[in-house]
Amino acid sequence: MVSLVQLIGVSKKFGGASALQPTDLAFQSGLTTALIGPSGCGKSTLLRLIIALLQPDSGQVLFDGAEVNDANAQEIRRRVGYVIQEGGLFPHLTARANVLLMSRHLGHPAAEMKARLEELCALSQFPRDALERYPAELSGGQRQRVSLMRALMLAPEVLLLDEPLGALDPLVRSALQRDLKEIFARLKQTAVLVTHDMGEAAYLADEIVLMNEGRIVQRGSAADLRDHPANEFVSEFINAQRSVAF
Repeated sequence: MVSLVQLIGVSKKFGGASALQPTDLAFQSGLTTALIGPSGCGKSTLLRLIIALLQPDSGQVLFDGAEVNDANAQEIRRRVGYVIQEGGLFPHLTARANVLLMSRHLGHPAAEMKARLEELCALSQFPRDALERYPAELSGGQRQRVSLMRALMLAPEVLLLDEPLGALDPLVRSALQRDLKEIFARLKQTAVLVTHDMGEAAYLADEIVLMNEGRIVQRGSAADLRDHPANEFVSEFINAQRSVAF
């Protein structure tokens, strides 16, 4: 299968601490990949390297065959949607203005933006009568739906989600998980999801990449990790999430 995003020998240090050891990883187009592991294992660092918010100390990040660098970073970012925990919305802008921010910046026609916004409201099940509200006037789940619509507004080729549901209560989180799964399937979206939750990873992802201490420990399906753990850490990580059934 085609890999739209690929890391070749990519590493990153902060000060003297290694956040990501030299890593080779390809993300298959049209599939959802979950990056999972304990805090500080390199998941979010890897995502920020893909979108050029960080530059690697070694190796290459390739997007559609081209190396990501300072010269093409802005162009790459317009082809990538990015959703962070708690939404990252601008508090002084309405939901509508947050979603349309980049489209307006790029000068897209008003009719085109209106049609796309209608489409995204239906896709994300966001109420149209809430578009004029500010983030503080929205629930946590609604803020995440607005953040998702903003990330999808330019029809990105890749969607990056950095623990987008981590701060939500269980019922809201469950509803958004169902909606995300349907959206990924309908759009045939290439998506990379960072999560701590094995149940969420098993539910949403076609492939799981388990990381620890800046390294990939094992990749495969949830069943692969459960039934054929690569080492003791994998078994311990799976067993630590005893409430998960997959």
